[in-house]
Amino acid sequence: MFATAKPIQTQLPQDLFAAINDLKKELNAVILAHYYQEPDIQDIADYIGDSLGLSQQAADTDAEVIVFAGVHFMAETAKILNPNKLVLLPDLEAGCSLADSCPPQEFQAFKDAHPDHIVISYINCTAEIKAMSDIICTSSNAVKLVNQVPADQGIIFAPDRNLGRYVAEQTGRDLVLWQGSCIVHETFSEQKMVELQVTNPDAEIIAHPECEPNVLRHANFIGSTTALLKYCQQSDRNQFIVATEPGIIHQMKKAAPDKEFIPAPAMNNCACNECPYMRLNTLEKLYLAMKNKTPEITMAEDIRVAALKPIRRMLEMS
Repeated sequence: MFATAKPIQTQLPQDLFAAINDLKKELNAVILAHYYQEPDIQDIADYIGDSLGLSQQAADTDAEVIVFAGVHFMAETAKILNPNKLVLLPDLEAGCSLADSCPPQEFQAFKDAHPDHIVISYINCTAEIKAMSDIICTSSNAVKLVNQVPADQGIIFAPDRNLGRYVAEQTGRDLVLWQGSCIVHETFSEQKMVELQVTNPDAEIIAHPECEPNVLRHANFIGSTTALLKYCQQSDRNQFIVATEPGIIHQMKKAAPDKEFIPAPAMNNCACNECPYMRLNTLEKLYLAMKNKTPEITMAEDIRVAALKPIRRMLEMS
């Protein structure tokens, strides 16, 4: 006798929000969502945050099922921290251009060329790159972690060259940078942003450190998505030009409804500042992932164990 595969449900209920909440109770599930997800997903999530906050939540959750509304490397991180839990990603194609810019085989050769250096990798990387790293960081804690490394210790920083360059400036360290980047944070137009500020002279420019240097030099404040959110709440200004993925603006408007948030313009007349990978996840796919308990994140145990060490070190140092 052969086991019959469980049929995959594709039919959607009329009230997705109610159905997802029912499934959360049924599965003992938690929904973790990144700030760059669509508003509906942010509104149904149990926790919304940046990479550091999401990692901390994944490490601490008592839920049996983790539904990760983000991109692949984020769900991988949750699985690394929770090997015995079911980790679901609404769309397995939700990857990351930055993670893809650092192939493991090429990075190993880069690492071998600097044998006396430790590796600090931005969390926006694959499990394989994490397994080759000594410490994982996020944009929230990168400066803090680098400052904790002895001054005479060489550091390879991967994979984002822009964040690495910013961290080097903030710490005074001579970091060896892997030349990776994020397609979203590369698209902002310096010229259009300056023109936008000219027509909105009271607006402050706030930017993520993954942006190119020519954009960052105009910023009144630079920080992680969580730091940007906190800054606009605390600032006495009422208008902001936001140079990061515009999904964060949903939370900014909720936190400061009396203020105006303007997405920083891309170089072309397109929605290029929206992450195409983040936007692959939808409320419908999230429901179906929970209903069918798939797509599931899996990985080789040796990779998971090796990747766990630098993540734990990050959480301890943070």
